[in-house]
Amino acid sequence: MRKNLLSVLLLGAAVTTALQAGPAAANPSILFDVATGRVIESDDPFQRWYPASLSKLMTTYVVFRAIQAGDVTFSSPVRISKAAAKLPPSKMGYEPGSELTIDNALKIIMVKSANDVARSIGESVAGSQEAFAARMNAESQRLGMTDSHWVNQHGLHDEGQYTSVRDLAILSEALRHDFPQYSDYFSIEGLLAGGKEMPSHNNLLARYDGADGMKTGYTCPAGFNLVASATRNGRTLMAIVVGGETIEARDEKAAYLLSRGFASAPGTGPTIGELKRTATGANVPVNMTQQLCSKEARAARAKKYKELVAAVKAGKAVMPAPIYSADLPRPRRLVPVQLGGAEGPKSRAMAAAEIYADVPIPVWRPDLPVPGLRTAEQGDAAAVVQ
Repeated sequence: MRKNLLSVLLLGAAVTTALQAGPAAANPSILFDVATGRVIESDDPFQRWYPASLSKLMTTYVVFRAIQAGDVTFSSPVRISKAAAKLPPSKMGYEPGSELTIDNALKIIMVKSANDVARSIGESVAGSQEAFAARMNAESQRLGMTDSHWVNQHGLHDEGQYTSVRDLAILSEALRHDFPQYSDYFSIEGLLAGGKEMPSHNNLLARYDGADGMKTGYTCPAGFNLVASATRNGRTLMAIVVGGETIEARDEKAAYLLSRGFASAPGTGPTIGELKRTATGANVPVNMTQQLCSKEARAARAKKYKELVAAVKAGKAVMPAPIYSADLPRPRRLVPVQLGGAEGPKSRAMAAAEIYADVPIPVWRPDLPVPGLRTAEQGDAAAVVQ
């Protein structure tokens, strides 16, 4: 059978693992049982990290809270703004002024990870990016996320936006526990938009037994991040990995953690909230740009990969099998999305903005000034936020 592209990529990841080439990068992670909140294992859980598109999980939680409060519904409008339309990929490319439902907008940011739609959600629900970020920070504080700060809804790099795997565990658990009726948003395998298929960036869905969520993320400063959940025999585990050097390494580590968790009996370890800090001093987010996206780093990886492949062909290494399947066992289940259909009530902020369009309205400002987006830090054209 001919190997598809993912098979080839997994082969490269396996070769790297087999030869143990070079020291591993800083790579915080956590594995926990969703039902009990008990941590099975963790590595540097309090280290602050740039979330990239994992930010969209916080965006989604705030939207669920707005729906719960009755301010909007799933059929309320999300309007694409000029500022949102100018954001770099990943994006849908909708024209400014286009409208879609909150339901479709959430599906798009979970699967396509579209930055233009994510920002437009914030503006449509809260009136502005800054006002929505204020809600994100308020919800973080209420949930006990002590190492998180938010300034945008999409996750494009900003020095003032950071979190930790411990905080992401709190958020992911809250999404599952507070809004179990909406869990299907996190297990969508792909979208169908205008006749075009858009597969999920989460490679574990449909390839790893029981995988049912949740979100990927990538920028050069953040590395490759993943919140992965899976359910087997009624038990749901969550693995969170940040700072992966490749998609394959990130996915393999998450799958490895989940497999090890399912092979163990439910434990009596600390809950997420009971984890204790061990590090002292300033908790500064790690920036992986030089390590991942510099010309020198790319050249070194290409050279090392070539050497590794040659070593395997020469029989100097044994190829370990990937933990999750490289090939889809069945056709991907696609969910249709489209513009239009926004017949629900506008948010109070959106309605007020239309009434007082020519009158400046004071908005909340974060503790830190809102920096401009620095797209140069996102890497090359292929290195988009996922």
